[in-house]
Amino acid sequence: MTYTVGEMAKLLGVPASTLRYYDKEGLLPFVERSPGGARIFRKNDYVWLQVRRWIF
Repeated sequence: MTYTVGEMAKLLGVPASTLRYYDKEGLLPFVERSPGGARIFRKNDYVWLQVRRWIF
């Protein structure tokens, strides 16, 4: 299953802008992009981001 940046942000309880900022700063190198440039998050990304959320 894949998630948009908004869906992932909702799951994590953070603003979507936070995930966009992390991606812009190179902290999310695993995030894929759709042909249109939209960020695509996967279930494994959710698990990793839950752990990282406590670090940031």
